[in-house]
Amino acid sequence: IFSFCYRNLAIGIGIQNFPEGLAVSLPLHAAGFSTLRSLWYGQLSGMVEPVFGVLGALTVALATPVLPYALAFAAGAMIYVVVDDIIPEANTKFFKLAHFGHLISFSRLKMSTRLINKVQ
Repeated sequence: IFSFCYRNLAIGIGIQNFPEGLAVSLPLHAAGFSTLRSLWYGQLSGMVEPVFGVLGALTVALATPVLPYALAFAAGAMIYVVVDDIIPEANTKFFKLAHFGHLISFSRLKMSTRLINKVQ
């Protein structure tokens, strides 16, 4: 069963890499790079992923005691960006829609937390 999960993970990463490579290649091509050269840079941007994936896995294996704190710090940074940048920008034009979106998002967060706690 684990090989099935790994295969699905590899397929998911491959699917995610396709638009990522296009996001690198298309602007280069539009800027005047040749098709082959922009394709090469798009492929090159994805080649670092396996190397840093292994380094990340090793880091997680070695830093297991501090992993919860690191994840909490990353979550805090994401929340800071949302509160400091995204919410004020959304409130400028679409005030009611932004508040409705916040209400739905936090409601879903609370429901999923309760659901996870019931399963455990």
